[in-house]
Parts: sequence; structure tokens; C-alpha cells
Amino acid sequence: MKKILVTGGTGYIGSHTVVELQNAGYEVLIIDNLSNSNVEVLDGIEKITGIRPAFYELDLNDKAGVQAVLEANPGIKGIIHFAASKAVGESVHKPLLYYRNNLVTLINLLELMPEHGIDGIVFSSSCTVYGQPDILPVTEDAPIKPAMSPYGNTKQINEEIIRDCIHANMPIKSIILRYFNPIGAHPSTEIGELPNGVPQNLVPFVTQTAIGMRKELSVFGDDYDTPDGSCIRDYINVVDLAKAHVIAMDRMLENKSAEKLEIFNLGTGIGVSVLELIRTFEKGTGVKVPYKIVGRREGDIEKVWANPHHANTVLGWTAKESVEDTLVSAWEWQKRLVKRGS
Repeated sequence: MKKILVTGGTGYIGSHTVVELQNAGYEVLIIDNLSNSNVEVLDGIEKITGIRPAFYELDLNDKAGVQAVLEANPGIKGIIHFAASKAVGESVHKPLLYYRNNLVTLINLLELMPEHGIDGIVFSSSCTVYGQPDILPVTEDAPIKPAMSPYGNTKQINEEIIRDCIHANMPIKSIILRYFNPIGAHPSTEIGELPNGVPQNLVPFVTQTAIGMRKELSVFGDDYDTPDGSCIRDYINVVDLAKAHVIAMDRMLENKSAEKLEIFNLGTGIGVSVLELIRTFEKGTGVKVPYKIVGRREGDIEKVWANPHHANTVLGWTAKESVEDTLVSAWEWQKRLVKRGS
């Protein structure tokens, strides 16, 4: 059984990926400082898979602490690196926090990998690296635009750090996965998106408004150059996204590619506007979502969706779940949270 380290493994995408890794037969070890997640997520993972992953509450900035974990767990073959601060707005106001959290943590891992014989790292990147693309849908060859936030800039710099390390002939491989907009929850409703405080993402705001926790949803702008004036995104089911990480890890560890560095866009290839998303949620759940149109929000990209052809054909991965079914899963998860008093 191959052993994998998942950093940020109690987070939203991390926890769903741990489930898929365990279902695929990997032994999983999690490091997470619980800054934006809850240790109870481990209970959900165990209920779904029957296996409780090994867990270390640790900040990856603590290099000696990470070293100790790796020494105590020999034989780790790969890392999936999710751990990062991720709120675009917060990054504008706290840039140094983001540069320390998102850059130093990766550097620590890359320095320790050769020492411990760890072969590959799957890096959690973002479509934010493309900014507002010139051509849609976006392929992996699209130019990297100047970042619109420190958060986006950390993703660009992290990609450059990995590229430079591989160019310098470090004995590692890497697959960089550029996500579009992950939404939804595990069909078991044992795990899902659990934002601390006010949600930064659209779908938790939709579900919290629908259930009455919030008075109304704010739609930031209806005067964009889109069919209904609201921003367009590519919304991808979180379980579909998690499965891509398992395929990427298999690909690296089984040497299915001669390339030491590969990059894949992970999206559905379908652009959905904010107003369309609200209507789709209402159709799927039968629940109305009160909303109001407010002014545009600084840093928002007008429209972006993926061309997933490269991931479909080379990685052998395809997004399967519909937006409507995914939104229903998010609603079931929201109802479960209210029932358990979260």
C-alpha cells in the first residue's frame, strides 16, 4: 500500500481527496494546522471509508515539525499539497500572511522531499493564474496574467518555484492542477464545505441564504459583458475534482509520463453565470433564494471557464456530475449542518 502525505487534508477539497485516495487503496497521512477546518472532519472521512487517516496538527511553516513527522513515517511516496490561505479579499489586506503561509510551506516541503525519498508532489493551483483570459475556453497554453490579488500571485510564484526546482534537476516529479470553481459535497453528507465565519465562496452563501441563516444573497454586478450581466464561472463537483488527484498521483508514481512536470486544467468546460447558478439551485431544490444586485466587487474576473481537453485526453479524467446535482448535494449538506447544530 503506497503512503501519501496530504497537507491541508481536513479542508474542503483535501478531505474529499483523502476519501478518494483511501478508496483507491492508498495509505494517507494528513498534516493540517486547522486554521480553516475542523478536526471532526476526520470522523466523516472514517464513516465514509472505514479508515481513520493518521493526523498531525501542525503548521507547515514549522520545518522541524514537518521533518519529525516525515522521520516518524518513512516510506511516503508522494505529497498532495493543499495547505494554503485562500481568501482573495483577505490576501489584499494581509499580503505578508499569504506570502509566508503559501510560499514558505511549499519551500519547506520541496527541501525535505529528496531527503526522505519522496518522488512526487501534486500541487493545488488555480485558474486565477490566467486572470481575465483573452480567449475562452481557457487552455493550459493561455498566458499567465499579472495576478489580481496576493493570493493569485502566490499560486503563480508557487508554480514557478516548482518549475525552477525541476529545471535544477531535483529528483522529483510534479503535476500542477489548476482548478476552476469547486462546489458541492460528498453524497454521503458526511463531509462538505465548512467555511469559518462569513463564507468567501458563492455556494455556501446560497445554501445559507436558502435555509434562512442569511437574509439575502448579494450578486456583485449585473452589468458585465455576459448574457445576463452577472459573472460567469466553471463550477466543478468537488468529488470529481478529488478523483483527479488520485489519477494524478497514480500517473506520477507509476511513471506514466516521461515529463517531470505536467499542468492540467480541471473544469467542466461549461460557463455558468451567478444568476443561472441561483436559478439552477432553485430548480433542483424547490427552494427560493432571495438576492439583491449590488455593485461590482474589486478583483472579480468577468468570465472564465476551462477547456478540459488536455485533462480528458492525457490525464484520462472527466468531470461527470451536473451542476444541478452538485448544488443539490450542497443543499443536503447544509441541511445536515443545521440538524447537527454546526
